[in-house]
Formats: sequence, C-alpha cells, structure tokens
Amino acid sequence: MMKSAPAAMAAGGSGSLEAQFEAFSKFGDSRSDGKTITLTQSDKWMKQAKLIDGKKITTTDTGIQFNKFKSKNIDYKTFVKYLEELASVKKMDANDLKTRLVDCGLPGTSGATKAVKTGGVDRLTDTSKYTGSHKERFDASGKGKGLEGRADIADNSGYVQGYKEKDTYEKKK
Repeated sequence: MMKSAPAAMAAGGSGSLEAQFEAFSKFGDSRSDGKTITLTQSDKWMKQAKLIDGKKITTTDTGIQFNKFKSKNIDYKTFVKYLEELASVKKMDANDLKTRLVDCGLPGTSGATKAVKTGGVDRLTDTSKYTGSHKERFDASGKGKGLEGRADIADNSGYVQGYKEKDTYEKKK
C-alpha cells in the first residue's frame, strides 16, 4: 500500500509539489480545505524554502505576481502558473523553484523566528550591564522580577526609614 504524500514527507521522503501546496494552504488556517492558497501562506512557504531572501526575490515581487490573478486565493493550477511567471520575471529556473518548495519540508517554524542577537540589541538585552534602579528589576540569572522589581512597596509599620531599633520597645521594658 502506498503512503500519502504528507506521510511520505514526514517519514523523510520527498513529496510532490501538490502535496506541499495542500499542507501549506492549511497551515495557519483551520478553515482551509487545502484547495486554495493565499499570498501570505505562499510567502511563508517560500521563506521556509529560502526562496524569499530580500535580494533576489522579495515579498513585493511575490505580491505583484500574485495580484495579477485578481484573487485573494488561488488554486494549485494557478499557483503553478504563478511560480512560472515569478521565475521568468526574476530570470530563474521554474523547476528549481518547484524543487526547493518540495524539499523544504512540512510547514512549521523551523528556525523561521529567532531572537536577534546582533549589535545594539545584544547590548540592550544584557541585564548584567544594567545599573541603578534598573538593576534591581532582575535577579542574578537575568530573569525579570515582575512587579516586585518595578514598584517601591511602602513599609506601613509606623517606623521611619533608617530607624535601627524597630520592634525593640517591648524588650526594653
């Protein structure tokens, strides 16, 4: 008995473009039947396949080509035409685009969203470099203390700040 294409891909084999199309058209949309795909889903797929890199192909390029079909959703046959037109406009091989889309694997967040750790961001997020009252907002491991670290909680015991003999009156009598 033959495995279905998504099951074959999950097992490590490469599936077909149509099986990938169905998987990505359902990704992020619980109401989708897998017959049509939106521009957003297509862009997610192309980013996962590392086709959209901001240089050779951008989301603007994909948006221009997608909107030529004058629909928010396109079916599989139209998607293949869309890929071929995108490849011809960007002077790329359409079969190479299709192969990379098939080989990228099932939809998911496999490294698509990572915390940025470069330049100023790394310096600004390093809590060991904080000073003054900001330093008090974090514990030794760098984890935030929440409200305890942000708020000055008043001591309503009746003694003034800095009084050294608090709670000693009864002992002196």
